[in-house]
Amino acid sequence: MLVVSLAGSPSQRSRSGVLLDFASDWLRQRGTEVVSYGVRDFDAEDLLHARFDSPLVQRFAGHVEAADGLLIATPIYKASFSGALKALLDLLPERALAHKVVLPMASGGSVAHMLAVDYALKPVLAALKAQEMLHGVYAVDAQISYADGTRLPSLAPELTERLLESLEQLYAALARRHQPLDPKLLHTSLTSARWSI
Repeated sequence: MLVVSLAGSPSQRSRSGVLLDFASDWLRQRGTEVVSYGVRDFDAEDLLHARFDSPLVQRFAGHVEAADGLLIATPIYKASFSGALKALLDLLPERALAHKVVLPMASGGSVAHMLAVDYALKPVLAALKAQEMLHGVYAVDAQISYADGTRLPSLAPELTERLLESLEQLYAALARRHQPLDPKLLHTSLTSARWSI
């Protein structure tokens, strides 16, 4: 299985990035290949000017096309997800998330922004035709502590429990995911079949 991990924070140090790292590591420990991207990887000019022919944008779109699922994490700013993330998602083809399972995650300053995942991020993912969108995980910033020189980032126990539950659902959804039929396989099956009239 292949999952694309997408960090939507333009900041180098990000609580939503901590969620994404936790989820990516969890999947890797179960044998899932995870390819990671962040909005910070892309040239701002490519995003602002919608350069679909950018080599990195094309590589990202290719990984998304080949993926079984998508992990996406964003900070919430002013009741919505990051503008840089929207600019990047706008560069994907219209049906880029068809046949994909998506787990959205977000972090924000207070519980007042928790519905931003449902009302801001999920509609954009639905417009990209995500096959199965999981409930999602919202974390209040206070539930995530940054790493310092002596320790790793940590999550509050209740957040860890919710995140693990969502990851189990993602893993199960990936396992039962509808696989699109390979056109070459269909052609071979039709041409090699024994027909009778």
